[in-house]
Amino acid sequence: MAYDPNNVFARILRGELPSEPLCADAHSIAIMDAMPQSDGHALVITREPAVTVFEISPDGLAACARMAQRIAIAVQRAFQVPGVMIVQVNGTAAGQTVPHLHIHVIPRREGEQLRMHAAIKADPAQLRRAAELIRQHLPAAGWAASRSGTA
Repeated sequence: MAYDPNNVFARILRGELPSEPLCADAHSIAIMDAMPQSDGHALVITREPAVTVFEISPDGLAACARMAQRIAIAVQRAFQVPGVMIVQVNGTAAGQTVPHLHIHVIPRREGEQLRMHAAIKADPAQLRRAAELIRQHLPAAGWAASRSGTA
């Protein structure tokens, strides 16, 4: 799958399409999934023009992983869920629907059936409320560096 600079995530990154933002850094952004599989489902999107894990730079992938961890912590705290699923798929055969590397952060509740992937658009007001709750629980920007003892 070739990189398409007009894919939905590239257009969100350029500000051409709306999204419900959570946080951003120089390498990635985190937004609410507009078609969530579970309430609180977020996405981490690389700023690098890469389709899959096979094309992204090691530094870009590491930055996305750090952001996914940060978002997962906030999602778990915000929704007080017993589990959080972190998913990154590569290629249409694996279920990738947008040709731009991204990581799903999906809260999991006991007995809850996930909604179909990329099937039902959420109410924007519901996404806004979920985003506000997640943002209240985001760890400080420098949390990983201070935990590892590096600056």
